[in-house]
Amino acid sequence: MRRTLVDTAAIVLALALLALSLGFTWAVVDDYASRDISPSGATIAGVDLTGLTRTDARSVIASAVVAPLMEPIAVEFDGNTHAFDPTTAVRVDIDAMLDRTFRPRDDSKLADRVYRRLAKTSVELDVEVQMSIDRSAVLSWIDAVASTIDTAAVDATVTVSAGEVVVLQDRVGHTTDRSAAADALSFAMRNGTGSIELPVSSVSPTVTADELGKSIVVDLSERKLYLYDGATIEKTYGVAVGAPGHSTPVGNWVITQKRYMPTWGNPGSAWAANMPAYIPAGPSNPLGTRAINLDASGIRIHGTTQDWSIGHAASHGCIRMHRWDVEDLYERVEVSMPVFIVR
Repeated sequence: MRRTLVDTAAIVLALALLALSLGFTWAVVDDYASRDISPSGATIAGVDLTGLTRTDARSVIASAVVAPLMEPIAVEFDGNTHAFDPTTAVRVDIDAMLDRTFRPRDDSKLADRVYRRLAKTSVELDVEVQMSIDRSAVLSWIDAVASTIDTAAVDATVTVSAGEVVVLQDRVGHTTDRSAAADALSFAMRNGTGSIELPVSSVSPTVTADELGKSIVVDLSERKLYLYDGATIEKTYGVAVGAPGHSTPVGNWVITQKRYMPTWGNPGSAWAANMPAYIPAGPSNPLGTRAINLDASGIRIHGTTQDWSIGHAASHGCIRMHRWDVEDLYERVEVSMPVFIVR
């Protein structure tokens, strides 16, 4: 009887050891079979990979996560759109993301892995996108776009064409903030944003059309001096201009000096040979009571005692005006004001 009990216990123990051995063998075989299966609850950028093989998971991530990130980004400015291709600057490391996804399985013990499978527990793991961006490539693209956008501000100017005053309008310039643009594009690539506004700042001109100020146009053929305020004629005066052999020089000049009650010095020219070396200020002075010097050598706008000459080509190159006219003009002009002499 005693032997029978011992034999029975031995058999039970053997069966138990066999069951344990078979269970362990099954666990090992099952674990090996599931070694390449993504754990339950594992996601990459919110995409569920539960139960997928590494190969299938790679395909899912490539289409569901990577492909959208590689869609062109619309970079917009002033109604124009420039398409940025992320594939030129972005690298997404799918292998690194998959390694992170499978890590809970690889880092756990066999018993834990078997338990999770049998209990169907979830790892609750969401892996972020592993992405690197080549900033130099982004900046290179921005430079190319900026070259079509960046412009210097243009000041308004006054010029003369075919005897007419022409106002060249001012223009606002633009400057692309390259660093901010690269930051915005990088953010868009990491977050799958489809469009951004290119950060461009405006550069205002120093002088606008409203701030042009005054200028003088002397028309030699008309014997007229026009005082302009911007593109508007403020006042018109009759003048005398250079006689044949002493022509008034055509060109663009500026006022360099305003002289109140000027003196006159003999220039040593043939026409002044019989004149005194110096004439003090006063009503008999050849320059009258006011003289406005130009940067054209020896040329002035001045008064005259020879009122009969106004309207004729009668001077030695200067522009003569009636005393009352030059005194009026004198108060309206400033040094550095442009003077256009046209024919």
